[in-house]
Amino acid sequence: MPDPTTLRRAPVQRRSAERLTRILDACADLLDEVGYDALSTRAVAERAGVPIGSVYRFFGNKRQMADALAQRNLERYAERVTERLRAGGGGDWRTAMDAVLDEYLAMKRTTPGFSLVDFGNQIPVGSRRAEPNHRVADRLTDLLGDHLPRTPDAALRRAFLIAVETADTLVQLAFRVDPEGDAAIVAEMREMLRAYLGRVLD
Repeated sequence: MPDPTTLRRAPVQRRSAERLTRILDACADLLDEVGYDALSTRAVAERAGVPIGSVYRFFGNKRQMADALAQRNLERYAERVTERLRAGGGGDWRTAMDAVLDEYLAMKRTTPGFSLVDFGNQIPVGSRRAEPNHRVADRLTDLLGDHLPRTPDAALRRAFLIAVETADTLVQLAFRVDPEGDAAIVAEMREMLRAYLGRVLD
């Protein structure tokens, strides 16, 4: 569920929450099909099978809708990483980092709309706003707290932000080279991140 602060009106009843889910699902599918520029609130309403007024009840425009989709992606990503770490039964920071990267790559390959929106830093297409990666770095620092050999502080949060920015750029490159993510680039990225984070975590 998106952060209520990204919505004009947060859903209260289950039926309203289900309608919001359908709207965001339709938005994600249409992003893959037509791209952000051609996306319209009317097309989303038609695909979701809801009146256009239902879309405007939650969102003032398509940018707000894309932002809410990005927030939902981040929440689902955090859930996936948490489940993966719990199922793995612990492990050191390298195991945790592999989970973080693997789950991101899996969502990149399978989650509708993710290639354009991910956690919010690609809309408008090509823009590089700093805020989403700060949010991702903070969330990962908190999620991985139990797997780190030291208590997170400002220096460690900065290191995570640098790692997230680096991974973001290299993942974009890997998926430009190969629609499934170039395996050699992903392997180089993993090695680079291990070496960099090892300086502050070993």
